[in-house]
Amino acid sequence: MRHPGVPFPRLPLPSAQPNGAGQDESLETFQQWLGEAIPLVGHLGLKRVYWQGDSLVWDLALSPNLNDKGTGFGGSLTAQTTLIGWCWTTLWLRAQLREQDVVVAQASQRFLAPVTGDYRLECRPRQVDGPEQLQARLASAGKGRLALVQHLYLDDVLCLEAEGDYAVLPAISAG
Repeated sequence: MRHPGVPFPRLPLPSAQPNGAGQDESLETFQQWLGEAIPLVGHLGLKRVYWQGDSLVWDLALSPNLNDKGTGFGGSLTAQTTLIGWCWTTLWLRAQLREQDVVVAQASQRFLAPVTGDYRLECRPRQVDGPEQLQARLASAGKGRLALVQHLYLDDVLCLEAEGDYAVLPAISAG
């Protein structure tokens, strides 16, 4: 059971050499750890996590995210867009063999159509060179930010666009 104010133990870094995209990590192991570290994850209807190019993709069930109208609850969808961005950034850092905390610094959403069935959420860097810019900033300052975009699709219909800036905090020294 999680307790307020008590950090959850970090997942050990992967043993693979950095590949740049976070795609060597076992997503099943990461998803299990995520569900323990953030209890809300177990209630979001997350069915599948996978990479598609530079996009982290989640397949989600609508049923645990219903609102009073029988469509996707905006609060759940917003939480999911924020969380997938946090996961993208965290997995990228882990692929660089970096143990640093990530926080969302800014987020916005634009709802375009109701979500009426199971759906797909995709997250990728806003700029193609965003990860390289972050890598350079981490090398020079030990911290940085990454802008990500999230798109929620019901089949091929874009229902939600979101953006977030994710701050990578300075590493905490062990001494």
